[in-house]
Amino acid sequence: MSEHSPPALRVGMAGYAFMGSAHSHAWRTAHRFFDLPLTPELTAIAGRNRAGVEQAAQRMGWASVETDWRALIEREDIDLIDICTPGDTHAEIAIAALQAGKHVLCEKPLANSVAEAEAMTAVATEAAKNGVFAMCGYSYRRTPALALMKRMVHDGRLGTIRQVRAHYLQDWLSDDNAPLTWRMDKTKSGSGALGDIGAHSIDAARFVTGQDITGVSAIMETFTKERPVGGELVGLGGHGTVSADTPRGPVTVDDATLFTARFDGGAIGIFEATRTALGRKNAMRLEVNGTLGSLAFDFEDMNFLQFYDSRDAADALGFRRIMVTEPVHPYTGNWWPTGHGLGYEHGFTHQVVDLVRALGNKTQPTPSFADALGVQRVLAAVENSATNNSNFTTVESELPS
Repeated sequence: MSEHSPPALRVGMAGYAFMGSAHSHAWRTAHRFFDLPLTPELTAIAGRNRAGVEQAAQRMGWASVETDWRALIEREDIDLIDICTPGDTHAEIAIAALQAGKHVLCEKPLANSVAEAEAMTAVATEAAKNGVFAMCGYSYRRTPALALMKRMVHDGRLGTIRQVRAHYLQDWLSDDNAPLTWRMDKTKSGSGALGDIGAHSIDAARFVTGQDITGVSAIMETFTKERPVGGELVGLGGHGTVSADTPRGPVTVDDATLFTARFDGGAIGIFEATRTALGRKNAMRLEVNGTLGSLAFDFEDMNFLQFYDSRDAADALGFRRIMVTEPVHPYTGNWWPTGHGLGYEHGFTHQVVDLVRALGNKTQPTPSFADALGVQRVLAAVENSATNNSNFTTVESELPS
């Protein structure tokens, strides 16, 4: 590093699987395409399996390894802890890191319960008073087309928001023989499709509209009650090959969740999260209807945004397809020439960019833990409504004292 290079931001990451790979790529890449006030350094990565974490460190560019996340927090050469572990560990790691004076990036959903999320938020609020900041990783916010969607809503292009339609559809658990993993264990994951992917839809709807969800009415279903133990996934959720005597274990989370919602700005919404919609691979879809127009986004067509403007001439009315690759669009000016689209990984890079810029400016990055607590409370209200067959469940709104 030259004497004119920005100071280092030394990162320690806990976890090295799917999210660990995505985050590692982002930490390696962000400062090579964006001007940042701090230069990320991949200082150490932690995982319980030494052989596995050493292979991950070599493959993903980490300088050293630890087999206990506590060692990351104890190291004086680490400034930020990146949490890419299952949800049941988020609270313990984040609280310990913040209390040790380390910045925190925590994967979503923030925790496995409202109580854990409240505790994390309280500690983060205190830490911020001393210039130590925490952010939750809702990476879809950083997809250029979705960020443009928020900008257009904020600028009044849709008028008053009336309806929100949010669906997150995957199919990797359609096969009853897909093996049992931690994502199907409520004690580790908190919930199934609801928290795994539905949380993204909730955050995106709140982010784009600028409105909070105040109440929900929900149903949840687990279609496959037991799954094979000890099988292997192909990709995120390939199909299992099992024999008749393969042991099966209980699935303790939802396969699919649907709910209606009311927003504090007067809008109403409908949400669906499922991991059993055959043919849908990663259809994170959001449509917002207002008094002047509509916007629609689908991550399976992630470089485009659909816009309907009711003020167009009668002979030109209809949804227009905006290719979100121009330099004037969010984030895109730092990448490729116009028309050369971005991919899934770029959202994580943009997440690092926004986080590092906030840390460099000593300001609170978003979404904060308080923002993520808002999502956690919606998740809890949805589960409560579905469990109790309630017609309407109010979402808590008070921040922890």
